Amino acid sequence: MPTITVELPDDLAAKIDPATLPMLLRELVAQKAAKLQASEHSAKQPLPLYHEITDFLATSPTPEQIIAFKISASAQARLEDLLDTHREEVLSPEERAELDTYCALNHVIIQLKARALSPQA
Repeated sequence: MPTITVELPDDLAAKIDPATLPMLLRELVAQKAAKLQASEHSAKQPLPLYHEITDFLATSPTPEQIIAFKISASAQARLEDLLDTHREEVLSPEERAELDTYCALNHVIIQLKARALSPQA
């Protein structure tokens, strides 16, 4: 088993019981490793919203169907969760990227709907 030396500020070191430090470090490393593994997995998976939009567009929708298009309830709920988190605290880099993707896709949908509403459509 590798040995790791950790330097802590005096005020933090005073708050930690040295007997529990190895257990705390193992838990923190395990939690961080799990988060990294989850973010690597989710980074490789496209957002379900991409599938919703591409599936919808693959049906060759009419202008009326484009205008009526709405994202699914689950996608809307996820977007609202991200926005709530963004209002209350700092988003993780993965959450920020996900919110940015939602915003970009929303912009594309707005453009499609504007085109569908134009008299030349």
